[in-house]
Amino acid sequence: MNLKELSGHRRPASALTSHRHKRQCRLPNKVSILGVSIDNLSAHELLQQLDRGVVFTPNVDHVMKLRKDPSFAAAYKKADFRVCDSQILMYAAKFLKTPLKEKISGSDFFPIFCDYHKSNEAIKIFILGGAHGVPQKAQENINDRIGREIVVGAHSPSFEFEQDPTENERLLNLIRQSGANVVVVCLGTPKQEKWIARHCDHLPGVDIFMGVGATVDFEAGSKRRAPQWLSELGLEWLWRLMIEPRRLWKRYILDDLPFIWLLLRQRLTQ
Repeated sequence: MNLKELSGHRRPASALTSHRHKRQCRLPNKVSILGVSIDNLSAHELLQQLDRGVVFTPNVDHVMKLRKDPSFAAAYKKADFRVCDSQILMYAAKFLKTPLKEKISGSDFFPIFCDYHKSNEAIKIFILGGAHGVPQKAQENINDRIGREIVVGAHSPSFEFEQDPTENERLLNLIRQSGANVVVVCLGTPKQEKWIARHCDHLPGVDIFMGVGATVDFEAGSKRRAPQWLSELGLEWLWRLMIEPRRLWKRYILDDLPFIWLLLRQRLTQ
């Protein structure tokens, strides 16, 4: 069962062909791309397994940053689930002859997670991140769509809040007081992963942490996602570059371009 089926085009598990089941069983449990280990899960499998843990969603930018930023690499070790958030990584895994089952972007997975737990009153979510008013609008939209108060708290922190111990402690208390057991962090990479790694042990009442980037903006309706056909071609990065060229040109054109040559080297030496 893939993301399309989970998000509305559903079919029962019995409808899956035995051929497809056998093919998936032969796939590796983890796929390594430039030293980054990615869990080879479908969205349905992740939903079934995710009752506790930290979820990160590696893409090409993550893979390249992990090679240069030791503190980011240390934070990544906190992840219990690393699922592919990039069609480019899907192509890369296939090129390496270790295909991944499915692209599970945070922006696709989070709304499906909410739908999956629609009637599960035990799931209570706190959204951290986004500009002033954005997480609150996302909270409103999600709760309206789900039909209950599944999002119990939302907060837009100051720009460099993670460097202020006092503001961090206020935020941790806010999460504790909300009663949330799922914290969705939308601060951008690598800030969100580093914040989760640094503070997840200070929130024992929280079972699940997700680092899901711009998801809060999409849920609030403050930013538009790329058309699905562009995403399926692996060109969502181009859409984002056209929308925010000044912020993203260096990431996509300079920082991430060496990925191609490094991938080729991995293929030739494996």
